[in-house]
Order: sequence, then C-alpha cells, then structure tokens
Amino acid sequence: MNLSGIISIAGMSGLYKVIAQSKNGLIVESLIDKKRIPAHSTNRVSALEDVSIYSTGDDVPLKDVFQKIYDKEKGGAAIDHKVADAELKAYFKKAFAEYDEDRVYTSDIKKVVMWYNILQKEGLLDTKEEKEEEGKDAKEAKPKVKADAKAGAKTKAKAKDTNAKPVKTASSKVKVQGVRKAGTA
Repeated sequence: MNLSGIISIAGMSGLYKVIAQSKNGLIVESLIDKKRIPAHSTNRVSALEDVSIYSTGDDVPLKDVFQKIYDKEKGGAAIDHKVADAELKAYFKKAFAEYDEDRVYTSDIKKVVMWYNILQKEGLLDTKEEKEEEGKDAKEAKPKVKADAKAGAKTKAKAKDTNAKPVKTASSKVKVQGVRKAGTA
C-alpha cells in the first residue's frame, strides 16, 4: 500500500494524485473523475502518508488503519460513508478498535472510510505488489553489500602492499576562525 503522491485538498472532496509541480503550486489529478486541476500554494494540502489517527496509545498512521480495514473487508469495499453516525462508529470500532473515541470525530471517520473506498476502487490498496517489491529490494541489497565488502578488502590489501605514505588532506590543514557577530566590522 503506497500512499505517496496521494493528497487531500481542504474544501474539495475526494483524493488527488500529484502529477507535477508548478511555480505556483501543484498539478493534481482527481482519483474520482480523472480531471486535472491546479492546487495553488494557498490551498491546504495534506499528504495521506503524513496523516495519522488518534488511538489509545500512540498515533497510528493512516496506512495502518487502511490495512486494518482492508484485512477486515478481505480487500473489498468498506461501508458507505453516508450511513448513520452510530452505524459508522460501530463499523469503525470493529475495524480499528484502538481508536480514541474522544478525539476522533464522526467527520474524521467519514473521511477515512470515504478515502478507503476511493483508494480501493482505484486499486491503490493492493498490498501484494508492495511485499514483492520489498522482497526484491532485500534480495538485491544483500549481494551489493558482499560485493562492496570484497572490494574494500582488495583496496586495503593493495594499500598495505604498496607501503605508500599517508597523504595529508586539505581538511587537516584548515583552521577554525572566530565567528563575527552581526553588525561588527
């Protein structure tokens, strides 16, 4: 589940994908109707990867809350965000039991459920792809470390064989000068 580049804009419903950056703001594409619009620097923009939900313990990233709903629904759509408040709270309590009921308002729950349904409809909540990418990255990282360690050992061995004198660098000759206060000459 990759939420990077997905944003919410205050005063505008739905979610948006960042397409490009202009000098006055962002160019975004609606995930609902695929229309591209400018998001100016005066708009309040929230990246979904930075949003978290209050819980009884530490704050929980929105990504983890989406994962819990995804697991509860087995990858399907969640309840409609327009249902009665009591029904919505009961649903959210089943999906994410640790949320702080005093600080998480019904409007917040509606947004989370609406955002989940938008992302699920677009296929952006698929966790299989992310796990495969993480597995590939881990496999690729291990051989590189071994290759670097072998190269480093060869370099050290060459340095010992040549008996070269240590070279003084420019940084060892630099003296620290006093800092002048602003306004003094």
